[in-house]
Amino acid sequence: MNRSQLKRSSILRMALSGSEAADPDERGESFVLRAVKIAAVVALYWFVSITMVFLNNFLLDNRELDAPLFITFYQCLVTVGLCWLMQLVARLCPGVVDFPAVRFDLKTSREVLPLSVVFIGMITFNNLCLKFVGVAFYTVGRSLSTVFNVLLSFVILKQTTSLHAIICCGIILGGFWLGVDQEGLAGSLSWTGVFFGVLASAFVSLNAIYTKKVMPAVDGSIWKLSFYNNINACVLFLPLILLFGEVGRVASFSRLTDPSFWGMMTLGGVFGFAIGYVTGLQIKFTSPLTHNVSGTAKACAQTVIAVVYNQSTKSLLWWTSNMMVLGGSSAYTWVKSREMQKTTHKGPQDSAKEKLLPAEKENPGV
Repeated sequence: MNRSQLKRSSILRMALSGSEAADPDERGESFVLRAVKIAAVVALYWFVSITMVFLNNFLLDNRELDAPLFITFYQCLVTVGLCWLMQLVARLCPGVVDFPAVRFDLKTSREVLPLSVVFIGMITFNNLCLKFVGVAFYTVGRSLSTVFNVLLSFVILKQTTSLHAIICCGIILGGFWLGVDQEGLAGSLSWTGVFFGVLASAFVSLNAIYTKKVMPAVDGSIWKLSFYNNINACVLFLPLILLFGEVGRVASFSRLTDPSFWGMMTLGGVFGFAIGYVTGLQIKFTSPLTHNVSGTAKACAQTVIAVVYNQSTKSLLWWTSNMMVLGGSSAYTWVKSREMQKTTHKGPQDSAKEKLLPAEKENPGV
């Protein structure tokens, strides 16, 4: 059925009936059961994503331990350990857990290495942005991923962008600058955090492009890619930790032998691993478009929670900047989804070109 012919009252039922990613068995379920499953998956995604952001902010905001690279390194180490654990459980309980068998291969690791360098930049600058700007401004601080998607798609992939998509990017840019201006007027602006946020946005876009390039090296498995990415990252982080003098800071940390500290550190790594799983789960039960809408709403809720938790007072223009960023991102997602629908009527060559576009599954603050 052509979606453009559906009535507005049918849109929810269409979304709940699943996308092409849904399992055939799930299509035979009742509408109510399907709705309950989707609500549970979306709630799980919101819980994991919001908790991960607040937990990372708590770890990075520790004034006694100024070692963001070490914290990020440890989270990568936890992810590698969880990948080993998951494939062990999948081998012991094949009907319960589905996880690919992964054996380390040096050749594959070298093929994934360029992506791993970008991956390190992405997670490091993302955490540094969160460290300096806090959760409330985090959505705006690293909101330029969509803008960099368009720019890098043109520079690297030679892909042009429609006027409507460019207008959406203009709205995001306007929201970003308004947010920076309002944060400055409030006296809470960190230019260092903004700088890291812009770099994080750029590396998020580069990560999407390089992921597509190296995916064949891991047989198209996102979990194998995560495994090799985090192993490479653990190795590459070691000289960086030495270079930036974090070894001494970690060694002199007063809570180094405190089990509660390592428990929080490990929990941060667990949530970092879990976000990949729940993101894929939400896309599977809904669609990439619905995932983007959910991510935008989650980012809005995350900002409100942070403002209420910190008992902050924000101006109307500050909230307007957030709405511009989130609204522009949602509009861009909608525009791109309409354009992707049109590619179904194109020839094979046009469709192949369209597939070269970077992945656009994450919204600011997700």
